[in-house]
Amino acid sequence: MLKSSPPKPSIPASIWALGLATFLINVSSVIVFGLSAVYMKTILGVGTGWIGLLEGVVEAGAYATKVFSGVFSDYLRRRKAIMIWGFAFATLARPLLAVSSSFGAVFTARILDRVGNGIQSTPRDALVGDISPPEIKGTCYGLRQSLATAGSFFGSIIGVAAMLLTSQNFQHVFWIATIPAVLALIILVVAVKEPEPKEADPTTHKPARHPIHWNDLPRLGRPYWLLMIVASVFMLARVGEAMLILHAHQNFGLSESYIPVILMIYNGTNSLASYPIGRLSDRMDRHLLLGLGVVILIVADILLGWAPNLPTMMLGVAVWGIQIGITQSMFLALVADTVPDDLRGTGFGIFYLVCAVSLVISGTVGGTIAQHYTEHATFIASTVVGCIALVVLIIVSRKIKKIQREEAQVS
Repeated sequence: MLKSSPPKPSIPASIWALGLATFLINVSSVIVFGLSAVYMKTILGVGTGWIGLLEGVVEAGAYATKVFSGVFSDYLRRRKAIMIWGFAFATLARPLLAVSSSFGAVFTARILDRVGNGIQSTPRDALVGDISPPEIKGTCYGLRQSLATAGSFFGSIIGVAAMLLTSQNFQHVFWIATIPAVLALIILVVAVKEPEPKEADPTTHKPARHPIHWNDLPRLGRPYWLLMIVASVFMLARVGEAMLILHAHQNFGLSESYIPVILMIYNGTNSLASYPIGRLSDRMDRHLLLGLGVVILIVADILLGWAPNLPTMMLGVAVWGIQIGITQSMFLALVADTVPDDLRGTGFGIFYLVCAVSLVISGTVGGTIAQHYTEHATFIASTVVGCIALVVLIIVSRKIKKIQREEAQVS
């Protein structure tokens, strides 16, 4: 199944710079995300209901901005400028958290953080597609994903170490989280180079604006919309990290002190899997590797759902991280493969919206099942949905390849 090909070009320096910037901003984000809820509860005395409302609002805002920032980056024919605004908002949130002493200030900081993340996410993924040589597109997406999750891994470690070194001084830790965010913004501004648009306005010689029309949606192509069907079904099988933590704590007695270990294992295996699978996808069929990721999801669900002890459950977490690394890298590369270049931001924005809707459904249903039948049952249900997703992927991938063959013959 390996594709024979001439020597591949090297990974562009801007991809490495973008990956490093993402690594640093994720280090900062994980520190903030891991501590902000505890800070509101224990230091500011905010009720759990208000904390839940805050997190729901900021996550909704983040996903909404992913769609709009992607479409707007297609309109401007520019990605980097929008990313800079996103990084700037996220960076500003860190010192605001450090000096906050009220729920309103924390609310504002969290909105800046998550909306900033949403603003930069879609143009970032589109920019990777713009910069990447076609022969190593999967490698570039895998590298970017690997560095991002490595940032989340090290962010967990740094967050724990910072709390110990500062004697649990939240304000000092939030100031520490500002440092990698500032470095990420500097790297983005200085080291990431955006390719010049192919078209320019003949009068101003500036990038020609891409008008936003509903007619662009059909232009995304049938293979893209078929891929969205696969993504929507697959994401219904994805259970959030919170469920992994609750499973370990509630059913296997994992102490609160060791809860960060779950995220470290999850992010560690995710990071280790992303780059190799991305590189392999430049030599193999990406649909086949996506199918491998779905199979590994099913294996992880079996380990988690039927785990008799904590070591088996931890193994399930590690396998779960591997499938995230594989499937996320493959979905990103496949979206970049299928959409027209001038609609790449729109394509990624809709992809994130589809994922958000499915993840809300899976989180709600999974939480309800866990409440009535324990977390074991949630992962058993995920196994069933994962099997359905695999069948859908097989059917859809055949249809996509048939469409692509017909289009190739016409052209």
